[in-house]
Amino acid sequence: MTEVGDKTATLLASLWLRNRPVVEERLAELDRTAAQATAGALSVDLREAARHTAHKLAGSLGMYGYAEGTHIARQIELLLGEAAPDAERLGALAAELRRTIFPEGQGALL
Repeated sequence: MTEVGDKTATLLASLWLRNRPVVEERLAELDRTAAQATAGALSVDLREAARHTAHKLAGSLGMYGYAEGTHIARQIELLLGEAAPDAERLGALAAELRRTIFPEGQGALL
């Protein structure tokens, strides 16, 4: 790697460490939303807030090298854009997103 590449990698690693708690909280919000959807209690406001959260994740995960996470977050965003999203699919996608970002279970469930 070049010196510039090394500096970029170091900067991104530092940013990831600083922003990881935000990512974990966003994942927890998607988990809570999936649970509410499964319980049949997903309000329009909660669905829209979670859609916005998924949008933020889709926009940021690629920067940290999680291209697959970006793809899954985008699927969640699109699903939450529906008037009556499939609760089972939402839960599966939220779990898949968590596993993609934290494959060894290292992401705390908040």
